[in-house]
Amino acid sequence: MIKRLNILNLWVDVVTMDQILSLVTGYVENGTRPHCIFAVNPEKNFSVPKDPELYKIFNSADLLIPDGIGIVLAARILHGIRLSRVAGADLMHAICELSAQKGYKVFVYGGQEYVNKGAVEQLSAIYPGLIITGRANGYVKQEIMEDLIQKINSSGAQILLLALGSPKQEKWFATYKHDLKGIRVCQGVGGTLDTVVGRVRRAPKAWQKIGIEWLYRLLSDPKRIKRQRVLPLFTALVLLSKVKSLASEPSHQGGL
Repeated sequence: MIKRLNILNLWVDVVTMDQILSLVTGYVENGTRPHCIFAVNPEKNFSVPKDPELYKIFNSADLLIPDGIGIVLAARILHGIRLSRVAGADLMHAICELSAQKGYKVFVYGGQEYVNKGAVEQLSAIYPGLIITGRANGYVKQEIMEDLIQKINSSGAQILLLALGSPKQEKWFATYKHDLKGIRVCQGVGGTLDTVVGRVRRAPKAWQKIGIEWLYRLLSDPKRIKRQRVLPLFTALVLLSKVKSLASEPSHQGGL
């Protein structure tokens, strides 16, 4: 069983990339329902609890992956557990590679039309043998959502890559998960399709390796400061929580 840690106001699972892919294999081959995989980062520690519906969705998620380096460091500080960062973008590619190897069928929903179409073409080229049985951009109107669900079901897809952005993608899954008849794995991939087509560039591997991809993204798009300004507050709250836990520990000093 995967261990789930409490990180301030949210949770994260103690899981590696290999373990996730093993779980995905089990879900596809033996599962009887859609299993969701959502990413956790410091920003969501503040946004998710403000929305009771979203908070419940995250609490009941099948897998909450440590997408942000801040979550990895917080797990080490608060619980003494060394997590390996599992970036949502890396996981999406790994799932596509796994699907190509095992013949799993994939449906891609979300993003702008040219991004969605281009990403499907790129992923098919990167992973020969990948079976993408259908796609739809992220601008499907509510009145024809039933048609989209039917399209997904009739495609025979077992894996759904959901690129609607957070929290829309998590709420979409919670609303329609019982209508997805053949889907066994649903990953919320956010804006990852944009990186596939080159609309957004990921940080160089060296930046990723030392845990400062967030800085690269901020330097590339200064407007992200509105989202990332919570990072210092997150750090301070983690340290404060650690101090409080140390202060509350009983003293083991013996008397004479």
